Amino acid sequence: MTIHDVARHAGVSSMTVSRVMNGKRYVSEAMRQKVEASIRALHYSPNLTARSLSSAVRIGALYSNPSSSNLGAFLMGAFRQSGASGCQFLIEPGVTEAEAVEGLGRLIESGIGGVILPPPLCDSPAMLAMAQEAGVLPLAFATAKPREGVSAIVVDDYKGAYDMTWHLISLGHRAIGFIQGDPKHSPSQRREQGYRAAMVGAGIRIQDDWITPGLFTYRSGLDATRQLLAASRRPTAIFASNDDMAAAASAVAQGMGFKVPDDISIAGFDDSPIASTVWPELTTIRQPISAMAASAVVMLSNLVRQARNGGQPEISHVREMLTLVERGSTGPAPALT
Repeated sequence: MTIHDVARHAGVSSMTVSRVMNGKRYVSEAMRQKVEASIRALHYSPNLTARSLSSAVRIGALYSNPSSSNLGAFLMGAFRQSGASGCQFLIEPGVTEAEAVEGLGRLIESGIGGVILPPPLCDSPAMLAMAQEAGVLPLAFATAKPREGVSAIVVDDYKGAYDMTWHLISLGHRAIGFIQGDPKHSPSQRREQGYRAAMVGAGIRIQDDWITPGLFTYRSGLDATRQLLAASRRPTAIFASNDDMAAAASAVAQGMGFKVPDDISIAGFDDSPIASTVWPELTTIRQPISAMAASAVVMLSNLVRQARNGGQPEISHVREMLTLVERGSTGPAPALT
C-alpha cells in the first residue's frame, strides 16, 4: 500500500495526502477527515523510508519535442542543479496535448510539489489549472507571455529576433526570408514580430512568399526552405526561428548548389548544440538553456519549500539575457540576381 493508493481512494492528489500526514496547512478540515478515513480504511502505515521520501522536495518537468537539440542542454542544467539543490527531478514526455495531460497526471501522482512547463505547455490555461488544482506549483519556462500568479523564466524573443534581422540588414541583405516556429508557442509569435518590426523599420517591404511555416523541427525546416528558394524574388538570407530549422535550411541550400554564406546567408535562434556542429557553423541568438533550466530548478524548489513551511510562495518572473553569436553562416549580401 502506498501514498498514491490512499490518494486514489480519497479522490485527492498525493500531495494532499502528504500534507495531511505531515500536519501541514492549506488543507481544509473536511479534506483532512476524508484522507484520514481512507488511511484507516486501507490500513495504511508508511515506513520510515517512505516517510523520508515523501518529505523530499520533488519537482517534475514535461517536454513536447523529444527531437529538439535543446532538450539535452535543458536536462543537463536541470539534473545538475537538482542534485546541488537537494531535490528529486522527474521528467515525462507529452508530445500531444493528451499525452501532456497524462504525463502531468503521472507527475502529480508521484507526489511532485512543483512542475516546469516549457512551450507550448507554459501558455496552456488547462495545464496551469490542472497543476494548481492538484496543489502543484507551476513554473512557465521560456514563455514570452508571463502570467500573473505563475512564476516564470522569461526571454525577450522579440528583441532577439529584431537584433538578428537587423544584423542581416546591416550586411546589405534586403530580401530576407523568415521561417516561422510552431504557432502554439508564444516565443514563435514574438520572434516573427521582431523580424517584421526590423524589416519595417528599415523600410523593407516583406513579400508574402518570404515567410513560410515551420514547427521548430528539422523536417519542417526542409520544407520551408524549399518554398523560400522558390519565391518570386529569392531571398539572399534566411532567418529561421530556431537552429534545427536553420540547419535544415543550410542543408537544402547547399544541396541545391548554393554556397553559404557567399550566395545565401542562414541564421538561427537558440544556440543549441546543432548550431556549432553543422558546416558552416550557424550565426544565431544564444539562449542559455542549461543555465535557464538550473534557474528554474532553484526557483521552483524554493517555492515548494516556502509552501511546505506554511508560507505564501513568492511569485517572480526572471528575465534571461540573449546575445547574438556571429559565425560562418552569414556574410555580405551577394549581388542582386
